[in-house]
Amino acid sequence: MAKAFNNQNFQQEVLDSSVPVLVDFWAPWCGPCRMLAPVIDELAEGAAGYKVGKINVDENPELAQKYSVMAIPTLIIFKNGVPAKTVVGVQTKESLQALLQG
Repeated sequence: MAKAFNNQNFQQEVLDSSVPVLVDFWAPWCGPCRMLAPVIDELAEGAAGYKVGKINVDENPELAQKYSVMAIPTLIIFKNGVPAKTVVGVQTKESLQALLQG
C-alpha cells in the first residue's frame, strides 16, 4: 500500500529522502485516480531503491499548488528533493518503473 503524504510529513518523506520518490497527486472523486490506485499500490509493494506515496489534493491543496498540479492524477518523481519528472494521467506500472529508473 502506498504511503499517505501530507503537509506534515512531506519534507521528511519526500524532500529529505535519499532515494527517488514517486508522488501521486489524487482525489477520491477522480475516476482516473481510482483506476491508477492499484498500479500505485503495486509499485509501493515492490519498491526497491525508491519510495511511492500519494497526496490527496483535497486535503493538501497547498502542495498541489506549490507543484503546479492542474489536473489529476499527476505523478511527480522527486530526486534529491527536486521534481525530476512529471506525468499526467493514468500510466502503466511498466512506464512508471522506467521513469523511476531513468
